[in-house]
Amino acid sequence: MNHWILLAISITCEIFGTTMLKHSDGFTKLVPTLAAMCAFGVAFYLVSLVFRVLPVGIVYAIWSGVGIVVTALISWAVFGQKPDLAAILGMAMIVSGVVVINLFSKMGH
Repeated sequence: MNHWILLAISITCEIFGTTMLKHSDGFTKLVPTLAAMCAFGVAFYLVSLVFRVLPVGIVYAIWSGVGIVVTALISWAVFGQKPDLAAILGMAMIVSGVVVINLFSKMGH
């Protein structure tokens, strides 16, 4: 399977796992706790496969950057946790950094 598809699935699992952590209420609710553990297990396994092909720094920058932004959007939509200006600016810098790495870095080539 294409490594970019594996990375996208890994990121999706990581985001789902993080959302389930919130729903688990500190591991006091069984189903969300198990869902989070399974999602993180799949996420880490898939990202480990991607590390075979792409540099760790590039993969982790994309994985964490996308995860942070999408998780923040889900937190806003689902939990009503609206980001303030500093959070929005910080996330914009993260996204900008990921774009710069992917467009201009020779690390992944």
